[in-house]
Amino acid sequence: MIVLDTTVLLYAKGADHPLRETCRRLIEAIRVGRVRATTTPEVVQEFVHVRARRRDRSEAVGLGHAYAGLLAPLTVVDEQVLRAGLEIFHDIPRLGAFDAVLAAAALAIDAQALVTADVAFSDLGALLAVAPGTPAFDELLADGQ
Repeated sequence: MIVLDTTVLLYAKGADHPLRETCRRLIEAIRVGRVRATTTPEVVQEFVHVRARRRDRSEAVGLGHAYAGLLAPLTVVDEQVLRAGLEIFHDIPRLGAFDAVLAAAALAIDAQALVTADVAFSDLGALLAVAPGTPAFDELLADGQ
């Protein structure tokens, strides 16, 4: 099981970007069942928030529903995960609080990897952070995890 960061969702549905097609390939692999993936409700919420600032609000909501269904069951952040995320936030200065809690959620479900374009996740030793478009990303798609 892999966990997706907001960046992957945004690039897959966004305007022209060097990572757009790569992220779309991952979303398609999830859709057809070749790759197992999840995320948190907060990631979907952040996606909808960012998308609605740039595009139609109704479209953003529809895409949020679609992502929630595609990545179900979503990984819920409970108090224990939040507290672990706060410790990660404390220990890794480049990682923001939101991302630290996402990392803790991925660790809590023993995820194979967290897929993200955010390089700050690379500071995590306990969790494999995989960037779209890298050889490690291609391996995830090939393995069908």
